[in-house]
Amino acid sequence: MASPWKDARGILVTTTHSIEGRPIQDYLGVVTGEVIVGANIFRDMFASVRDIVGGRSGSYEKVLADAREQAIGELQAAAASRGGNAVVGVDLDYEVLGKTGSMLMVSVSGTAVRI
Repeated sequence: MASPWKDARGILVTTTHSIEGRPIQDYLGVVTGEVIVGANIFRDMFASVRDIVGGRSGSYEKVLADAREQAIGELQAAAASRGGNAVVGVDLDYEVLGKTGSMLMVSVSGTAVRI
């Protein structure tokens, strides 16, 4: 079984369509979470240097991780507002936005359920 995320409210989030040993009692509809973050000019400059000399861009990785966690938090809040205690079938998507690709959107969707 995939390792589910769980927030302070106890909202489980998993990419699988069921949770082993926890039968789904009610399907409460599709829920989403979206976060759009802008790139910082100084972070861009240092990332360009990394691209030239090689290595990972820790600053971009941190921004991406933070955006993903915020989007999942929104998803969990949406599920809780519908009376759910889990979200199944979760899909994470990343998209570059803006004329110069200076914005990153992280979107997450799934089905709110009561287990």
